[in-house]
Formats: sequence, structure tokens, C-alpha cells
Amino acid sequence: MSISKAYDHWSDSYDDVDNKTRDLDQRATITTLGLYTFGKVLEMGCGTGKNTLWLEERSESVTGFDFSEGMLAKAREKIQRESVTFQQADLTEAWPAANDTADLITFNLILEHIADLDHIYRQAYAKLKKGGKLFISELHPFKQYLGSKARFEMESGTQELEVFTHHVSEFMSLGSKQGFRLLELREWWDEDDTSEVPRLLTLLWEK
Repeated sequence: MSISKAYDHWSDSYDDVDNKTRDLDQRATITTLGLYTFGKVLEMGCGTGKNTLWLEERSESVTGFDFSEGMLAKAREKIQRESVTFQQADLTEAWPAANDTADLITFNLILEHIADLDHIYRQAYAKLKKGGKLFISELHPFKQYLGSKARFEMESGTQELEVFTHHVSEFMSLGSKQGFRLLELREWWDEDDTSEVPRLLTLLWEK
């Protein structure tokens, strides 16, 4: 099953079931970006809009992109504001946004579904203004090493999605190669229990 079709199926239950990764991602996003305000925001992998309203409150406009029309339909139901638009897009291809216009680009729990991380950094660098920021929040590769991956329940059973592991060194080397300056790298644990493997990795870059 393609990623877009899988998330179409998942969209009906995504907001309602317990999901530690989703909830920690929202906390990590607010904590990391809460010190800033922005003009134009591109939210990549916006899903059902779990972070969109918060981003809208701290910016002039938000454009949310996602592979899944099912997820976007849920987002449009919840969020109807003139400063927010949603658009279906394949982020593995050229992004439908103008160069040198974005103040912030966010990626939340989507890059595990994209093999070519270099393409992501190149597109982000092109779309951002000078001084613009790129925020990445992803399932920690340590979790992936232990077998964790995006999955959800269907009537036919558990549906596991195709995923790719991006190592910390890959995030770091490709971002630096493209010309980004790292502002912050942080690991996030459930209930801040650092005796366990961290659940999330976040990086904040600046062009």
C-alpha cells in the first residue's frame, strides 16, 4: 500500500487513538519554535493539522502540504481560516512553492517515509529566505533500530508503513553540506525518562 493510501485509511482514527509519538512531537514543536514568530510558514506533512493552528497563531500564513488527501480533508474540516491553506503534494518531487519566500519550513514525522533526504534539504534551502529556519521532528533512529515504525490498526489487522532509517550523522552531514547552520539538536524521551531510548530527534537549522 502506498504511503498516501495508507494515511488515507489512517486519517479516520489518527486524532482519536493514543499516540505517544504524535503527542510528544507536538510538545517538541511548541517548545522549540515557541521563542519565534514567522511570516510565511510551509508545513510539510501537516496531516490532520495537529500543529497547524499553533503555527498559524505565530505567523502571517501557513500552507500545509501532505501526501494524503484523507489527512488533508480532516485538516480542512478542523481549520477554516483565511491565513491557512492546504494542498496535496508529493514532497519527493519539486515542491509547489516559490523560491526564497518562506520564513519557516517544518517537517513532523514524515521523513521516515522519504528515502532521499538530500532532496529535502535542497528543496528547503531553495524555498527559504535568507535567515529562514528549517525545523525537523522525527522518530529517533535509535527507536527505528529497535523495530519501531509508523503503524495503525485496520479491520484487517495492523498496517505497517514503508519506512527508511535516517541516521543522526545523515541529518547532520546533509544539512551542513547544503549550507544550513545548526541552531539546535535535541533528543526527546517519554515522560523525560532518559534511562530509556529517546523517542524523537529534533533539529533546528537556519539558512
